[in-house]
Amino acid sequence: MIGDNFTSPKQLFVHSLKDFTEMTIFIGNLSWETEVEDLEQLFSNYGVVKKCYLPLDRETGRKRGFAFVDLNDQNSEKNAIDDLQDVEWMGREIRVNKAEQKKGPINKKRNKFDK
Repeated sequence: MIGDNFTSPKQLFVHSLKDFTEMTIFIGNLSWETEVEDLEQLFSNYGVVKKCYLPLDRETGRKRGFAFVDLNDQNSEKNAIDDLQDVEWMGREIRVNKAEQKKGPINKKRNKFDK
């Protein structure tokens, strides 16, 4: 008997297609004073902000100078990228582009299943 955790090939395809079609915006060279609310306000000019993430350094708890934003649709995200790339905001010339999906394991350790 197959358990509840079984995922059909069709479900896997739909899930991977969803990941492929969603776009996340990367914003780099941010001012250290930037807050999530600032980013939400800036990007709300282009559409509904679904997610906004401003990473902190694990050891110091300080901001790392970059963020990620998801808007409600790809047209909004494309317009935001086109309009905000290399714009001065909060005293810094920010970089705005499509975030690239992270490849490989997060840490460098390999286990017996990695080939």
